[in-house]
Amino acid sequence: MYQHTEFDKQFIRLRAEQFRDQIERWQAGKLSEEQFRPLRLQNGWYVQRYAPMLRVAVPYGELSSARLRVLARVAREFDRPDPELLARAQATQDKLGEIPLADGRRIGSRLKYGYGHFTTRTNVQFNWIPLSRAADAMELLATVGLHGIQTSGNCIRNINSDALAGIAVDEIADPRPFTEILRQWSSLHPEFSFLPRKFKVSINGAREDRAALGWYDVGLQLVKNDAGELGFKVRVGGGMGRTPIIGTVLREFLPWDQLMNYLEAVIRVYNRYGRRDNAWKARIKILVKSEGQAYIDQVQEEYRQIVEVEGGPHTITQEEYDRVAAGFVEPELDLPAEDIAAQAATEAMLRAQAQADKDFGRWLHSNVRPHRHPQLRAVILSFKRPGYAPGDATADQMDAAAQLADQFSAGEMRVTHEQNLLLPWVRHDQLAQVYQAARALGLAKANIGLLTDMIACPGGDFCALANARSLPIAETITERYQDLDELWDLGEIDLHISGCINSCGHHHSGHIGILGVDKDGKEWYQITLGGADGSTLSGPAQPGKIIGPSFSASEVPGVIEALLDTYREQRQPLGDGQHETFIATVRRIGIEPFKAAANAARHAAEAHA
Repeated sequence: MYQHTEFDKQFIRLRAEQFRDQIERWQAGKLSEEQFRPLRLQNGWYVQRYAPMLRVAVPYGELSSARLRVLARVAREFDRPDPELLARAQATQDKLGEIPLADGRRIGSRLKYGYGHFTTRTNVQFNWIPLSRAADAMELLATVGLHGIQTSGNCIRNINSDALAGIAVDEIADPRPFTEILRQWSSLHPEFSFLPRKFKVSINGAREDRAALGWYDVGLQLVKNDAGELGFKVRVGGGMGRTPIIGTVLREFLPWDQLMNYLEAVIRVYNRYGRRDNAWKARIKILVKSEGQAYIDQVQEEYRQIVEVEGGPHTITQEEYDRVAAGFVEPELDLPAEDIAAQAATEAMLRAQAQADKDFGRWLHSNVRPHRHPQLRAVILSFKRPGYAPGDATADQMDAAAQLADQFSAGEMRVTHEQNLLLPWVRHDQLAQVYQAARALGLAKANIGLLTDMIACPGGDFCALANARSLPIAETITERYQDLDELWDLGEIDLHISGCINSCGHHHSGHIGILGVDKDGKEWYQITLGGADGSTLSGPAQPGKIIGPSFSASEVPGVIEALLDTYREQRQPLGDGQHETFIATVRRIGIEPFKAAANAARHAAEAHA
């Protein structure tokens, strides 16, 4: 993983000191609330429904065990609400009521603290840290190079990539040096710190798009042209929210050394012409959609000016690329001598263990990924389990995951887009040990890519913008589909849940999407089908289609069951006991049969939005 330079470390420490000074001036009344707000936001501090929320940046998802242990300390020592505040918050949530299940049980909101939440953009969030302790928390994070810089505000946000970057077998080139170059370029950028709206960039270096490029303000795909030269396919103007739009391809091939010059042009034009009078129309996707070719022409002219008139000041030299790339130091691994016979013996041993233990066999299939090094594998720890919100990790669980990383993955791990943790350096011959250790922690559920490996935002339990709760809905579905035989029979399904139109749960890209909406002060849920994130399974990125009027919270579990029953009735066999996937069935027969089944699951007494 990337090794911070002394400059990086000093930069983060000084930023933490500056934030302490800003908080103290605000507390002393020397900064107004209006003056303090942008300062707190650009350090990752929101004010949520009941308490402040801190978002900690994890650039391109890479974490060390030392950093995860500090995040655990933050959860244990700082993520602690005042008891009176917690009681008031819980009483407010209780008024929203519980969601009845088919078996007679009811699930509601049970507010928890002392944990971190992994997000779809590989950040880590904390929901209960008082602002009075914010400076102490930031200084603790800074001791291991963590911070909240530009995880909020109208600036260039955390740069994202594929969780398998640098180790994937289908990789064209490692995207991480480019993500780090962009991180350094964009941090506190003097021209782009107050854009019309937030700005998000994702880079993918593999043949499969595992970085949801079409859904980003800028999506960058590493490619090689016919001459074998490395460059980028550049998409601009993707985004979810109220108006879901897939990014427009501006360049099929941009030489890699021109990346920053071109991005400078893209963002300059956005900064100049983007809407500032309407937050709902301020994202770059609206500008690209409304201006079309005119926007593309403006970018091309700005790029020409940067290169020809300004002299291409942001051209990435080979020396600079090599400097940054050298910062990604691979760990020293204690590997046995490469021996084809030994590897074959390991494979045979794992097959035998998988046959003897069905759950282990499923785990090998769903939670283990191939690695460019034949003696290694990448292992995904599932943070989708009963009793916890998707992506939540308690302080003890983070400490335990750090210990797993130390023992089996050279002290390194990665946060994934799907809100799990990935161990990137696991020895092939230690997979059985990893499984047993992860199973003891409750993190070895063989559900990666399946229905319960859902994406969900914190929703109305915490977020002030949410129209409805996400977490009780996620819990009802998780509780219902715990039978691994049934989950595996249903196969790969992307289920995404958002509590509001801001789409932090990426509901637009889910094979099944659930969106919380408000109707007369009550929680309702809109269902979409057929969304895609751009992966091989899902196909080209596209938003799902709404299947009808919204459903009440009590109806949602039955509606999901009706959709899945329809899939089982309609899917086609592929041979050897396999069936076509859920998304393939939706694409083949359309949404009408699913829509009819969902509507049949409505409760007659409910009025619908």
